[in-house]
Amino acid sequence: MNNSIYTINRDNGRILIWMNNSNDPNLILYTNLSSSAFSIFVTTNRQIYVGDSNTTKQIIQFSNSYSNQTTTIATVSSSDIYGLFVDINNTLYCSMWSEHKVVKKWLNDSSSTMTTVAGNGSTGSTSNMLNRPYGIFVDTNFDLYVADQYNHRIQLFHLGQINGTTVAGNTSPNLTISLYYPRDVILDGNKYLFITDGDNHRIIGSDENGFRCIVA
Repeated sequence: MNNSIYTINRDNGRILIWMNNSNDPNLILYTNLSSSAFSIFVTTNRQIYVGDSNTTKQIIQFSNSYSNQTTTIATVSSSDIYGLFVDINNTLYCSMWSEHKVVKKWLNDSSSTMTTVAGNGSTGSTSNMLNRPYGIFVDTNFDLYVADQYNHRIQLFHLGQINGTTVAGNTSPNLTISLYYPRDVILDGNKYLFITDGDNHRIIGSDENGFRCIVA
């Protein structure tokens, strides 16, 4: 299952799962997701989390990759849940695109309250603000990376810090690559960044020599 691909078919509210390089979906979860379900995250033990941004604006959990059974984890005020991530401490992070912030919740906590960890709810480009945050990634040090879409940059928020550091794109102290509406960001095992540079239609990667375009 580690090589599986999960995607949401927003036309019919289903989750499709491809396994072992199959050309066709091996599993289909028949759910009631809305056409506004944009974000999905799958943990190493195959639990699936989806941000369904329709009327209830909820984050739901599937018990595993083989089950249609769901549980509502949290309800949020934003109608645009564009990024989800679950860290190694079982904490769920959610990027609130239209509210310009990232929130989190420990999944073992029965409370539905989510705490703001990046951005202050207002649009801006200072170190403590975000403008339409999209994809997010949390590393093993619990540092948060945010694709700050409308600021054309990637922001790094260290654990417990409200001020971010620009590691790629606009406002970076050492600008080595320009970004145009970045959408997603991940960090690999060697601490190298990979970015989907949305409106530049390319994928950016970093290595010991800095950033470069690796696809398109």
